[in-house]
Amino acid sequence: MIEYINRGVYLKNGVPVEACECGVSPDEGRQRTIAYSILNAHNTSGDGKKMKIKFDKLISHDITYVGIIQTARASGLKQFPIPYAMTNCHNSLCAVGGTINEDDHVFGLSAAKRYGGIFVPTNQSVIHSFAREMMAGCGNMLLGSDSHTRYGALGTMGVGEGGGELVKQLLENTWDINAPEVVLVYLENAPKKGVGPHDVAIALVAATFKSGCVKNKVLEFVGPGVKNLSVDYRNGIDVMTTETTCLTSIWETDEKVHSYLKEHGREADYKELKPGECAYYDGMIKIDLAEVEPMIALPFHPSNAYTIREFLANSKEILEGVEKEAREKFGAKINIDLVGKIDENGVMADQGIIAGCSGGLFNSIAEAAAILDGGSTGNGYFGLSIYPTSVPVSLELTRIGATEKLLAAGAVIKPSFCGPCFGAGDVPSNNGLSIRHATRNFPNREGSKPGEGQISCVALMDARSIAATALNGGYITPATEIDYEFTEPEYHFDGAVYEKRLYNGYGRPDPTAELKFGPNITDWPKMYALTDNILLKLAAVIKDPVTTTDELIPSGETSSYRSNPIRLSEFALSRRVPEYVGRSKAINKLDLDRREGIVADEVKTALDKVGASAENTGIASVIFANKPGDGSAREQAASCQKVLGGGANICYEYATKRYRSNCINWGIIPFTLMPDTEFEYDVDDYVFIPGIRDAIANGIEEIPAKVIAKDGVHDITLCCKGLTAEEKEILVEGCLMNYYASKLNK
Repeated sequence: MIEYINRGVYLKNGVPVEACECGVSPDEGRQRTIAYSILNAHNTSGDGKKMKIKFDKLISHDITYVGIIQTARASGLKQFPIPYAMTNCHNSLCAVGGTINEDDHVFGLSAAKRYGGIFVPTNQSVIHSFAREMMAGCGNMLLGSDSHTRYGALGTMGVGEGGGELVKQLLENTWDINAPEVVLVYLENAPKKGVGPHDVAIALVAATFKSGCVKNKVLEFVGPGVKNLSVDYRNGIDVMTTETTCLTSIWETDEKVHSYLKEHGREADYKELKPGECAYYDGMIKIDLAEVEPMIALPFHPSNAYTIREFLANSKEILEGVEKEAREKFGAKINIDLVGKIDENGVMADQGIIAGCSGGLFNSIAEAAAILDGGSTGNGYFGLSIYPTSVPVSLELTRIGATEKLLAAGAVIKPSFCGPCFGAGDVPSNNGLSIRHATRNFPNREGSKPGEGQISCVALMDARSIAATALNGGYITPATEIDYEFTEPEYHFDGAVYEKRLYNGYGRPDPTAELKFGPNITDWPKMYALTDNILLKLAAVIKDPVTTTDELIPSGETSSYRSNPIRLSEFALSRRVPEYVGRSKAINKLDLDRREGIVADEVKTALDKVGASAENTGIASVIFANKPGDGSAREQAASCQKVLGGGANICYEYATKRYRSNCINWGIIPFTLMPDTEFEYDVDDYVFIPGIRDAIANGIEEIPAKVIAKDGVHDITLCCKGLTAEEKEILVEGCLMNYYASKLNK
């Protein structure tokens, strides 16, 4: 089904070969990839190894754009220099927090008027659907403050990063990366009836995530199988490449992409993209589409995947494994019973959801409607909710009769909204099993609160198999077992609703337009520059193999406070280490007191053990985790640490580039450990790092430190490798805002 080849290959005459007779070196051949044709066109550094990228367009949603604009304002923003769209798809239905959500939307529209932006009102489109429909163009690059910013199937390199990187683009700075490796994804044949894009995507994630074989690399999709996929199908695979931890993705383009862009009124944005002869790739993933089966990704990660056939044959053993993982992760207060979902008829799900940038696509919903045509979702515990990805998609589904078929079968059609993907809509019952065509199934991603004894679980499946399951009364069923008729309908895009409802002020900023602030929209608290030395106190020690950004700062209703940094920070690690906030606040008070000349006895004692002075030694909290940052691009995972007085993270590696970048932009030093170092220390132990300011400023990558533990003082080496010149300055100044303020004051 999927084969990974971990060695270099060339593409000659459209066919992968391990040796190329045309005398092209790997370095030269890499320049012939689609990826490098685009990267080179956007690189402003003049150095092909150290790239400084300027993007063509930007996009954010209503969890992130207020913080981005507030940061940019504090850094001297006058107007948006490139098209910047702000969608309102993440908290438009969240009822927590009184007026907070709509206050943010009003602020967003006022910012679009003042700075010359594009504003997409609530329920018009989810962020990535709008980018596909109205912004993507062949050969372009688009930066978004959402991790699933992926438009490679439309010939656009989409990158998801934290808000700080968008701030840099708004201030006409650059996104800095080392030249990435490129992995060929070679598609062959065509998928079977009943196999959808999520099946291919889940299989791809399962084949790559755990090994890290494509981490921070570009995936380039080519091959004879591409032509057998509709653009919707390609988009459905492409958006999930984020879960492989790749840097970005790009696909070869063809007449289907041309027709898509023409239908959306943007024919001029099309151009053919394909690799040059003898293009070189650093590895290859070969996917035989004809061999892909309906898949299910079980809690608690998209890579925890099985074919549905295999899952049903071994459901008791597999679900017992999920239960065991839940107990290990959440402790005795969680009582989860997934094995109880099994009876003589199969495995029963409690809920089905088809939603968002991956599931709410036109073709997926249309085929789900064909499967359910004339059937019923039943009147038991199982229910099915469907969220078309945009109003134009919803209009066309209505016009072709798909919506009628779904409603008649008992499904509920809901507005365009990202909520089910991150826990702000359709939260299942305690101990529920929800099957979803959505992007993620991390713990509490669906809105449960394990810390309070509430937990439900999400399994990812394709819309087709979710519809088949609904038709079968909620018993998990692969769509390949259903006899149904489906001919892919022609899609007609009606953009009139966008013309009536969207505000497009790009190129027309109005400096006299007043920004409209709600009471929850606050400025960032004061942040201090890095001191000569730093004394870090461990506020959380997490030994899980991977720590997600949803654990660092939970999504869902907590995001209502996204525009109030201090209130939002109260939720940091609340569903993983509830004591963290109180501990970090107490550590921060030690530093604030120190700045007033009051040095606590515990600080004096610690510093005496290493012969240091409080005068030039800052005090901050630190988190240890094995591999933090998998998941969302939301910068709040880092900014909340900073607001609470965080100064650093210590880990073996960062799960994603975007989380590490977020840490740097918020002044959190991204330390890693030497591979053979055993980190055996615990909460309330101190880590003292002398000369940290000079070490960061001078690019010292292996920094000696001392752990002041309960059993004595231990030497340790902390690494901080690969910082760019700008990143060093940001860390020294204390955060990105301070960095820009220092530039303005010079």
